[in-house]
Amino acid sequence: MQEDILINWSPQETRVAVVENGVLQELHVERSLERGLMSNVYLGKVARVLPGMQSAFIDIGLERAAFLHVADVWHPPAEGETVSMARSSAAQIPIEKQVFEGQSLMVQVIKDPIGTKGARLSTQISIAGRMLVFLPQDDHIGVSQKIPQAQRDALRQHLQTLVGDEGGGFILRTNGEDATEQELADDVAYLRKAWKRIREGATRLPPKSLLHQDLSLLQRVLRDLSSDHTQFIKVDSLEQFAVMTAFCQEFMPATGQKLQHYKGERPIFDLYAIDEEIAKALGRRVELKSGGYLIVDQTEALTTVDVNTGGYVGARNFDDTIFKTNLEAAQAIARQLRLRNLGGIIIVDFIDMVPQEHRAAVLTELRKQLARDHVKTMCGEFSQLGLVEMTRKRTRESLAHMLCEPCPVCSGKGIVKTARSVAYDVFREILREARQFNPKEFRVVASPKVIELLLDEESQHLAGLSEFIGKPVSLQSESAMGQEQYDIVLL
Repeated sequence: MQEDILINWSPQETRVAVVENGVLQELHVERSLERGLMSNVYLGKVARVLPGMQSAFIDIGLERAAFLHVADVWHPPAEGETVSMARSSAAQIPIEKQVFEGQSLMVQVIKDPIGTKGARLSTQISIAGRMLVFLPQDDHIGVSQKIPQAQRDALRQHLQTLVGDEGGGFILRTNGEDATEQELADDVAYLRKAWKRIREGATRLPPKSLLHQDLSLLQRVLRDLSSDHTQFIKVDSLEQFAVMTAFCQEFMPATGQKLQHYKGERPIFDLYAIDEEIAKALGRRVELKSGGYLIVDQTEALTTVDVNTGGYVGARNFDDTIFKTNLEAAQAIARQLRLRNLGGIIIVDFIDMVPQEHRAAVLTELRKQLARDHVKTMCGEFSQLGLVEMTRKRTRESLAHMLCEPCPVCSGKGIVKTARSVAYDVFREILREARQFNPKEFRVVASPKVIELLLDEESQHLAGLSEFIGKPVSLQSESAMGQEQYDIVLL
């Protein structure tokens, strides 16, 4: 597998495309105006302590003061105490005895500002790496609970040996389950360097300073997306190329050798028709090379994928046709999940297969393709109804939610009433208002298609309605209105 990473940078937006064997597999987008504050570390200044709320407002240099609750004031566990016990006992100490107005305090954002509420803070600092999370104020060595219990003790012991006696706690993340010793050692070194820089900043910078910001998308590309399979990482901005090169020199020299500055005249995303692939990824229908197709529907609760043979008729028999379509669909589904960044529960409705060996082969292919995903996935067996249930960890908003918004005409339903249905709604509304009011005339303001229908096919019914209520009904076309929108004006 050959993997290339293309980066299109502009002051307002960064787009990263992961291309495998010439085919787009993943797209990551970050916009400067929408970048959150989560995980940022500040040197805050206590602006006000509120004993009645057991909280304090901390000035971290934002428009609104941030909020620190007593439960989020960190105290290291005493000997024999667990982290939860230490947190519980610390919360029993009144906040006015833990912080005071004017005090400088190192804090980390654990919840972004929402509406009129400021950011929520914690005094426990945690720094995320590629494989590990560093807890510099603690000495706890932990392993993600998503890793099977049978492996946790061995991994914990191995990690304890690796980090030594330099202090600080570490938690092994789920994607570090199969990491090599060198990868873990590189992550430990990176996290310790980051903490050293934070401590140095806290001693020399004034209050309300930003001490540490979670990595930008460009830096996360180097930390999380680059792998041994990556041939090159091309970026079309000389300025950002310099920033990424400096980051690599300090933290990951081997990755820096793959960095390239793209100088071509064509836009970098045109090399692999990335923008065309993005447009396709926002649609419901995904065409397969054989002539079959997928229908992808994303809902609030889950995502469904329906496989259809379409125009593919096969060459031998019906079972072979279905098998080949499902096999191709398995490859396409794994790609679409990555490209669209679909997370949560996913239900795949393959075309029904009778031979058991066909089912097993399709499931094996699906799992093989999912194994290439950077995000953790779990895939079940075929159910009694022929469905495959799977889950994919949510890491960020899906591509559709990031780039799109609900249609203002249909409000996200995907369908609108027909012009005739709206015309009959208009008739009922006129009858309803005629019973309550006594205007000289009723004027219907609606979309051109509805007005055209009322003037043509429904003109006889409109005339009968006007005669029944004893009032004239005039029509006015409004091109700015959606098909379901209309107004009844009383004149």
